[in-house]
Amino acid sequence: MSPESQDQAPGPPECGTAESEVPTASPYAHSYASGGFTVVEVLGEIDMATAGDLAEHLDAVTAGRAPQVLVDLRRVTFFDCSGLRVLCRADRRAKERGGSLRLVSDQPRIHRLLRASGLLSRFPPLPALPPPSRPGSAPPPLPPR
Repeated sequence: MSPESQDQAPGPPECGTAESEVPTASPYAHSYASGGFTVVEVLGEIDMATAGDLAEHLDAVTAGRAPQVLVDLRRVTFFDCSGLRVLCRADRRAKERGGSLRLVSDQPRIHRLLRASGLLSRFPPLPALPPPSRPGSAPPPLPPR
């Protein structure tokens, strides 16, 4: 079964845009605006028991028009296929709305998981967050996928 086979499950109702409404922090994720992006910092262990919390958070930040989302996995201590499924769903939602979703990770184990699952070309991780842009300017360009 592919990571996206469950993508069609209904999510919570959409309520605003990523720019105007940052979702409430959870023990596993919190968001903030930085240089035209919504950064979702993921924390701790993301597995079958916690992936739902991350999914709710990513649903909220990908609900608006053209969401520009960076998912920061640098503080993750464990990440399994449940988390990959959530990332695939959020990436699809962002693209459907004219936006994008990129990963930030400097962890070799996350890179190995992406490579083993065949998702490294879909989610080539950035090693760090891009520098914030000046207020009112466009987000800094990201390296191509």
